Amino acid sequence: MTKSLYERLGGKEGITKIVDDVVEAHMNNPAINARFIPYSETPEKLAQIKSHTVDFFSEGSGGPVKYAGRDMPTTHRGMNINPTEYMHVVDDIFLVLDKHQIDEDTKKDVLAILWSLKGMIIEQ
Repeated sequence: MTKSLYERLGGKEGITKIVDDVVEAHMNNPAINARFIPYSETPEKLAQIKSHTVDFFSEGSGGPVKYAGRDMPTTHRGMNINPTEYMHVVDDIFLVLDKHQIDEDTKKDVLAILWSLKGMIIEQ
């Protein structure tokens, strides 16, 4: 039997490490860091965002975790994220997946999820 995406990403522990590294990558990416750096001044808010992100991707990848946060359009409403910014986010995620030695099939599955979310996030 094949493993779920959740399992292939290392379960909640692996997804947590990936989310931590992705947020760090976003903060260091000059194309999008203006959206993320302000959260470094409010560590409790940053921790909450990371926790929601871990839960969202854990549930969405077949894990036993329940996501209790807002839906994607509501979460991103008013941010006016443009397609170029979204692609920078995707690029950062893939650099982190490479860092964590995630295999190509798993990366394709992650890309499918990210692509399915695109319309719910861009220009909301």
